[in-house]
Amino acid sequence: MPFISRRHLLVASAGTLGLAGCSRRPGPRPLVSVTLAPAYTQELYESIRHILSEHKVQVRGKRVLLKPNLVDYDADAPINTHPLVVHAAMEAFSALGAAEVRIAEGPGLRRDTLELAEAAGYFQAVPGFERIFTDLNVDQTSLVRLKRPDSPLKSLYLPRTALGADLLVSLPKMKTHHWAVATLGIKNLFGLVPGGIYGWPKNILHWAGIHGAAADIHRVIPRSFTIVDGIIGMQGNGPLQGQPKAAGVIVAGEDMVAVDATCCRIMGIDPQMVRYLQFAETNDQTREERVQQIGEAPARVRTDFELLPMFSEYRLRRG
Repeated sequence: MPFISRRHLLVASAGTLGLAGCSRRPGPRPLVSVTLAPAYTQELYESIRHILSEHKVQVRGKRVLLKPNLVDYDADAPINTHPLVVHAAMEAFSALGAAEVRIAEGPGLRRDTLELAEAAGYFQAVPGFERIFTDLNVDQTSLVRLKRPDSPLKSLYLPRTALGADLLVSLPKMKTHHWAVATLGIKNLFGLVPGGIYGWPKNILHWAGIHGAAADIHRVIPRSFTIVDGIIGMQGNGPLQGQPKAAGVIVAGEDMVAVDATCCRIMGIDPQMVRYLQFAETNDQTREERVQQIGEAPARVRTDFELLPMFSEYRLRRG
C-alpha cells in the first residue's frame, strides 16, 4: 500500500466532513527535463547550458551556490557527483551572468572536506576550486525556525553561505539509499546542515527521522534548482556501498519534488512510496500527470535500479 502523508489524510478528512469545496486548486505543472548524457565528456558543457536555457533560468547579477553530493571516496564506487558535472554547471551559470558562482558542501562522514574533494577529482576538474569552495560543516550559521515541521525539530542552524545565496543548486548523484530508498535533490540537502553542530553523520537529523528532516530542510530553502547526475548512478546498498548503474541521463528542474519524483520513475521506484517526497510535495508533484515533462520520457529511459529486499514493494509497476 502506498505511503499516505499527513497532508493527504487531512484532505481526505475534509472531504468526509463535506468541505471538499474548500480544497486547494491545482497550481501550474512544474517543468522537468530529462536529457540523454551517456558519458562524462566535454559535451556536458553544452548539455547543461541547453538545460538552463530550456528552463529559462534567470541569474544575471545573482549569487549562485552549487551544492554537489560529496560524501566519501572510493575509486571503484560512484559515490559523489562527478566533478565534470559540477564544473559544467558552474560555467553555465557564469555564462548566464551570475554575479558569483560558488561551490559548497558539508560531508556527513569525512571531516577533512578539502582532502575528500581532492580525492574525488574536484581540484583537477574545477580551476581555483579551493578559492570558490565553502566547507558548510564549519561555516557561520543562523537559526531558522520551522513553521510546520514534519520532524520533531523546531528549528535548524543553517550555514549563512547557503541562506545568503539567491539560488541554491542541488547537484545530487542518482542513488538508492539503505534508509530513505532513494537519495536525490532533497536528500542531498542534508549536506547543508553543519556537522560541527549536528554531528557526523548528521546524527541529530537521523534521530529526528530522515524523511521528516529532509522535508523540513527543503521547505526553508527559498529558491532552488536541481540538476541530477544520473549518468552513472548507484544501485543496491547505496549511498556508499552499492554498485554502479548507468542511467545515462541528466534530470533537471526548479521544482525539487517533481525532479526527484521523475528520477524515481527512471530508477523504477514508485515516488508515492518515498516518504520524504510525500511530506515535501505541495501540489501532488509525485504524480506523473502533474509534471510537464520535456526531453526524454521517463518511461523510455527507465532502467530499474536494484533495491534492497526490504524495499521490494517500492518497485514501480510497468504499464
